[in-house]
Order: sequence, then structure tokens, then C-alpha cells
Amino acid sequence: MQRTRRHAQAAWVVGLLMGGAIGHNVVAQTLNQALDAAWARSPQALALSAKQAEAQAGLEIARGLTPGPASVSLSHLNDRLNQNTGRREWEVEVATPLWLPGQRHARECLAEKIAIELDARSESLKLQLAAEVREAWWRVAAARDAAALAHHRLDTAWELEGGVLRRFKAGDLARSDANLAMTERLAAQAEVLDADSGLLQAMQAYRALMGIDAPAVLPAEPARPEHMVRTHPQLRDLQAIAEVAQCRVALVDASQRESPELAVRWSSQRSDGLTPYDQAVGLKLTVPLSSGARVRQNSAAASAEQLQAEAELTLAQTRTQQEVLRAQSELDLAQQQLAMAQERQALTTDNLRLAQRSFELGESDLPTLMRARAALHEALARFKRQETAHALAQSRLLQAQGVLP
Repeated sequence: MQRTRRHAQAAWVVGLLMGGAIGHNVVAQTLNQALDAAWARSPQALALSAKQAEAQAGLEIARGLTPGPASVSLSHLNDRLNQNTGRREWEVEVATPLWLPGQRHARECLAEKIAIELDARSESLKLQLAAEVREAWWRVAAARDAAALAHHRLDTAWELEGGVLRRFKAGDLARSDANLAMTERLAAQAEVLDADSGLLQAMQAYRALMGIDAPAVLPAEPARPEHMVRTHPQLRDLQAIAEVAQCRVALVDASQRESPELAVRWSSQRSDGLTPYDQAVGLKLTVPLSSGARVRQNSAAASAEQLQAEAELTLAQTRTQQEVLRAQSELDLAQQQLAMAQERQALTTDNLRLAQRSFELGESDLPTLMRARAALHEALARFKRQETAHALAQSRLLQAQGVLP
């Protein structure tokens, strides 16, 4: 029976370790699907959809023949309230604003850049949400590993307690050994309660963010070759903002005054009831005068916006480079720690096997076996934490590079 127990324990250790390696290749639900679920619930996604419709309407206006809609006015004049001699006068006027030189091209450029900036902002906001999704994803993975280890510790503690009590009743072991085994079982039960509580909290946080339960398998993200990493979405967003500001400056320069207005007038009038109507058609051009102070105010505001956007882009480029370097350093460190944790796990597994055999032969006492069991449990916990930490570091590197799941 002891041999069967050892084989079962060894099988569990191998299964736990292999499960972590194989599980990453089984795709039950990907991080990309989790991000899509979270994005569908995001208020920012709904707001951006409305803003994109607004930008499309602005682009249609900019491509129109006139900067604004035409207007129609109708006027009528008569003398019915006083002389009532039959005097009548009708006038109809159709007026439309006109583009200033270069204004139409500048406004079209601005509308196109705004549409591009909204697309870039959408991807940038989605990347920010991806950081939360990745963290929630690996919190669930870490909590599941902790719960699995705690339950295994409890199972083996129950098994050990049963064996020790049988030998205590047979007179092979002292009462202190029985107490020690029961103490281990109580400690394992307490660890299970804490681990299950932590797992529940991680699962609830995941569901609050994604709106769905976490999948049974949480696969890791594969590394991306450097040549496949595109420009960071946040940098593209800031670049687009700078280009919008540049086009806005050009529009202000092309709009030194209000748009001129061209009107076509038609009038029909007579002086009395015996005179036939006279018809007349005319044109009217209204050219607003420039307001120097207002133009300078608008130009200064647009220039300040452009300078701020360019400065933010420069700072973001430096910050992004530093974040990538830091994330790469953390990934390298996690890789080294994972290798050491794996080596430590292998050594403690072998020590437990030797201690178990020595205890069964009566060559060592129960405390020695308990120390070997505790060392293996700690080593396994360390290995699983480092395995998840390595996967998290990989995700954080992709996040720093601006790669969506």
C-alpha cells in the first residue's frame, strides 16, 4: 500500500508539472476572445462608435460644394393697411456660403485626420483594457494553482494521518507522532480555505471585467518576433493627435474671416393696381471683414495644441522604450527563476522519496518525513508561481510593445 501511495504521489507531481506545460497549448478560450468580451462591455467602445459617426459626417461636410447649407428668404410688401392703392412687392433670395481660398482643402484634411485619430484612439484604448484583461487572466491562473496545491496537501495530509493513527494504535509510533499528523491535516484545511477564497475572488473579478466566466484552460501568449511588432498603438494615437492639431492650424490660417456669401435675388413689384408687375433678378455678394484679434486668438490656441501634442508624442516615445526594456528584463529574470524553481522541485521530490522509504523502514522519524513533505510542497508552490509569473512577464512584455492579445 505504501508503494501504491508513493506511485500515486509521484504521478500527481508529474501530472501537475506536465499539466502546466501542456495546458498552455490547449486553447479553450483565448486572451483575444476575453479582450473582445471586455471591449464589448466597455462604455468607451460605445462612445467611440458615436464619435466615428460624427467624424464621418464631418468628412462629408468638408467634401461638399459649400462650407454650409444654402438659405432661402421670402419677403412681401403692400399698402393694404393705409392707402390700399394696389402696391405690391415680392422678393425671393437664395444665399449660400462660399469656401475661402484653401479652406476646403484644409477642412477636408482636418476631417480625414480626425477619422484616423479616432481609429487610432480605439486601438489605444483597447490596449489599455488589454492590460487589465491580462492581469485578471493570470490572477485566475495563479489562484487556481494555489487552490490545486492546497487541496493536494490536504489529500495527502488525510492519507498520512490515517497511516500514522493505524501505526499509533498498533504501538509502532508515539502519541506525539499522531498529534503531529493531525496538526498537519488541520494546517492543510486552513490553507484550503484561504486558497479557495482567493480563487473565488479572482474568478469574480474576472467575470466583472469580462462578463463571462474564466475558461477551464488559461493558455499563455506566444512570444512575437521583433519584426512582427508594429508601431505602438498609443504612439500612433499621439501621432494622429499631432497631425490633427497641424491640420487645425492650417484651417485657422485659411479662415482669416467668416465665409463670404453669394445670393441670387428675384423681385416682382408694382406701384399700384393699374400698373403691371416689374420683374428683376440680381446677385449679392457679402464679404465679412477680418477680425485680427479673433484670428490671433484662434491661431494661438491651435498652435498651442500642436506644440503640446508633439511634446507628448516625444515623451511617450521615450517612455515606451523604457517600458519595453524593463519588461524584457523582468521576463529574463522570470525565466531564470523558473529554471531554478524547477531544479529545486526535482531535488525535493527525490528527497521526499528517500524520506518516505526511510520512514517506512523505521530508519527515520515522522518529523523528518514531515519536513521533506513540507519542502516539496513549498518547492511545488514556488515552481507553479514562477511558471505563472513567467507567463505574466511574457504578457507584460507584449503589453509594453503594444501588441494586442
